[in-house]
Amino acid sequence: MAKTTKKQRLGRGLSAILNNDEIKSANDQGADSVVGNIIEIPIDVINTNPHQPRTQFDMEAIEELANSIRQLGVIQPITLRKAKGNKFDLISGERRLRASKLAGLENIPAYIRLANDQEMLEMALVENIQRQDLDPIEIALSFQAMIDQLELTQEKMSQRVGKKRSTITNYLRLLKLDPIIQTGIRDGFVSMGHGRALINIEDQKVQIDFYEKIIKENLSVRQTEDLVKKFREGKILTIKPARKAVTATVKQVEKELSDKFDKKIKISISDSGKGKISIPFTSEEELIEIQKLFK
Repeated sequence: MAKTTKKQRLGRGLSAILNNDEIKSANDQGADSVVGNIIEIPIDVINTNPHQPRTQFDMEAIEELANSIRQLGVIQPITLRKAKGNKFDLISGERRLRASKLAGLENIPAYIRLANDQEMLEMALVENIQRQDLDPIEIALSFQAMIDQLELTQEKMSQRVGKKRSTITNYLRLLKLDPIIQTGIRDGFVSMGHGRALINIEDQKVQIDFYEKIIKENLSVRQTEDLVKKFREGKILTIKPARKAVTATVKQVEKELSDKFDKKIKISISDSGKGKISIPFTSEEELIEIQKLFK
């Protein structure tokens, strides 16, 4: 009985807002029938948010969410605002919306907010910044969008999003990195800590040299900071290309050859995949003995 009553209430709420384009603020007549309530909205009348800070979506994660929605439904409603005609603009919840479409839903539960373009942008940015699964570059881009489009100072932005001004500054500085490094942070090849260390190098070409060395040698943030410090102090002038990491197979072959020749055999491989085997000897007699082993 309770379930039927809920559906009837949601239906009346949707009808109220669709049939009244005069509802534009919380003080307008009829607003109380919509604002603050959860209403079932047809998915095909929802416009996605052009101000969505997230630019990358994990399709595997969305498929998993779609499977969950098929079993349990949409647990957390999305947030919308009324648009022109019978349309709604998405403020937040694009992952849930995408997953619901994938799950084959026709309707989705939604909170309705009354917001102008600037308020919509701010709500979308602030909500996304608070999420735990945004990567550091997406957060930095969101902060930059608030500065550019909402004309906020870092101090005012700090108050809006509840983060220290120094935290905001650290994120924004990441946007000074070479785009290749920014992509590396987004893809998880290096961390925000690595990025913050590399910002102290002005030459982006040198930044890339350090970035490649970090990846190839699996340098920690502390090791990167020390390396950058030495470079800035002039203790090192260039970064030598990192050696290609030795695979388990190469290590095993080295061991077997060393055991066979009773010597420390060294195998080196270039980035192109070419390599050489080094066998040390101390005399011609020893060289002849090595030759016999080959035979």
